[in-house]
Amino acid sequence: MTTVTSPADDNLLADLDDVLEDEAPAAAPAPAPVKRNFAQMMRRIPVTLTLEVGSAKLSLQDLAEIERNSVVELDTLAGEPLTIKVNGTAIGRAEVVVSGENYGLKVIELSDLDLDSLTP
Repeated sequence: MTTVTSPADDNLLADLDDVLEDEAPAAAPAPAPVKRNFAQMMRRIPVTLTLEVGSAKLSLQDLAEIERNSVVELDTLAGEPLTIKVNGTAIGRAEVVVSGENYGLKVIELSDLDLDSLTP
């Protein structure tokens, strides 16, 4: 079936399009993006701080033979500063101190932890 339109029909369709456009709700302007202080947000993320005494490479046989009062020699010299790690990443060196009834650490050197330099 073929549809035939006259010029009058075309004018009616154009008028209808104009009416529909006038009645359509105007698109709301996009809200401005909220500015967030990325460095400030980063400061609130909890991390795990550890003090690494040293490490040792053992065979599974040697590990299986460890028992109470066994001594495993570490790769760190006595009196040498220990490594401060945050989530497993070294950030500095420290010495062990006693803080009340707990052990603590006295920072000797620390890497630059400039969170303000981070940008989104």
